[in-house]
Order: sequence, then structure tokens, then C-alpha cells
Amino acid sequence: QVQLVESGGDLVQPGGSLRLSCAASGINFRIYAMGWYRQAPGKQRELVATITIIGSTNYADSVKGRFTISRDNAKNTVYLQMNSLKPEDTAVYYCNAKSPTTQYDFWGQGTQVTVSS
Repeated sequence: QVQLVESGGDLVQPGGSLRLSCAASGINFRIYAMGWYRQAPGKQRELVATITIIGSTNYADSVKGRFTISRDNAKNTVYLQMNSLKPEDTAVYYCNAKSPTTQYDFWGQGTQVTVSS
């Protein structure tokens, strides 16, 4: 059974930082591309960042230079370091794992990030 468990969401002031973690189980983690997506109230889920099996990264324009995605294959974990947070970063953040064979998307349950003073 595939499980993606996010953690690290919190309430933070503008300009602050958070690190999200996503622990994966039930998959051969090192062969899965991983990603972070977010969904704000009343909006569609959008891509934040992705990382391939060889560590190539891709970011939404809105987070470039502020967020960093990384992975630790030994811990089956993907991270999202978020710096210089803005109120518009407020959303539920979801971890994603994409099957290398079927392209099927697995999702975590989400973790809430709120940026507010």
C-alpha cells in the first residue's frame, strides 16, 4: 500500500521559513519522480516544484528563488524548503509521487501552510 505522509505545515509570518517533509512508503522511492503541489481556497491545485530521479528540479515561477525541493533516497523522503514566505503562499501543500511505468499519481493527505501576520 502506497503512503505519502506530509508534515511541517504551520502558521508563519510573512518573510518566514518552513520546511515540509513527505515520507513515502510502499513504493521504490528512488525510481519515482516526486513533487509538491498546493491548493488555496477556491483555487485549483497547482504545481509548486518537482524533482526527477536524478535530481533535476523544476519550479513554478511564483516560487523560484524562494523554494527548494530536495530528496533523500536513503530516507524515502522529499523536502520543500520554503523561504521568504508570502501571504499568497497560503494553501494546503500536497506531496506527489508519479509512477515511472504507468504515470499514475499518488497523493498525500496534505499539510496546511498559512502565512499571516
